[in-house]
Amino acid sequence: MLNSWWIDGSEGLDISGLSFCNGELLAVADKFSDRYYRLLPQNGQEQVPLVQRTLFAPPDLPRDQPVSLKTRAIHYANFQGRMDFEGITCDEDGVYLLSERHNRLVTFSGSGERYSGETLRGRWLPQRWSESARANGYLQKFNGESEGVVKVGGDFWIALEREPRGLLHLRDGDIEGSEYHDLPGAGLDFYGRSEDVTGLAFYRGGLYTLERNAYAVCRRSFDNLTAQWCIRYRHVEESPEKAYLERTYAKAEGLAINDAGIFIVLDNNGVGRVSAPDDRRGLLMQLAHPE
Repeated sequence: MLNSWWIDGSEGLDISGLSFCNGELLAVADKFSDRYYRLLPQNGQEQVPLVQRTLFAPPDLPRDQPVSLKTRAIHYANFQGRMDFEGITCDEDGVYLLSERHNRLVTFSGSGERYSGETLRGRWLPQRWSESARANGYLQKFNGESEGVVKVGGDFWIALEREPRGLLHLRDGDIEGSEYHDLPGAGLDFYGRSEDVTGLAFYRGGLYTLERNAYAVCRRSFDNLTAQWCIRYRHVEESPEKAYLERTYAKAEGLAINDAGIFIVLDNNGVGRVSAPDDRRGLLMQLAHPE
């Protein structure tokens, strides 16, 4: 590990996704449905402030796919929980947020980076995959569904979290989701928990997977998704200073990679640490690239 930072202002937000976009480290929180954030970590510091980057009006319920009664009830009862954002990615055209609640991507239209007058509005991309994913055996667990996203060229890759885990490759022009992949094992120990995948990143020709319950990041080949190597960080997340009080599942949910290293954010679900029970901040870690 090169650095770690407690995220000031993250209490109760549950930071759930990371991405480098035009040099900025952007983040989403699954407890807020109308904004995303940026982080500006500095070497030598122990904290990093969570700064609101963009505020927007979230889209309404999608009309072109089935919406369950439970999801519909959450939508009307809980404004900030209606999207359950779990991932963020970008390209030269804009930023895209992944809603686990609807297994759908949101992008933006309107004027300005933040709204002050005219509102920046979220809108659904046409791609949708709830029905095809369930027909292929995925998305069987509520709140264990679409958990990570990365855009590579004209394609999106979506992480399907667990029981079973897998990847959806949304090629340019694929609207309903037709290419699903099981994620080959990599000899990792998931410590009796479900095998899962909670974050994705693209860096220098490789697809990187965050395998939360194994405390691992793997670089995988685009040809067959086999792991070329994995790094493990359990000793960091479960160290006496950093371990959280509740550990039914491991905590890592966001992954972003650049030349400076492999960045992972822990979603602590509002829980304090063993060493500081009243400190409910999330943690950002920077790991070195393997030689």
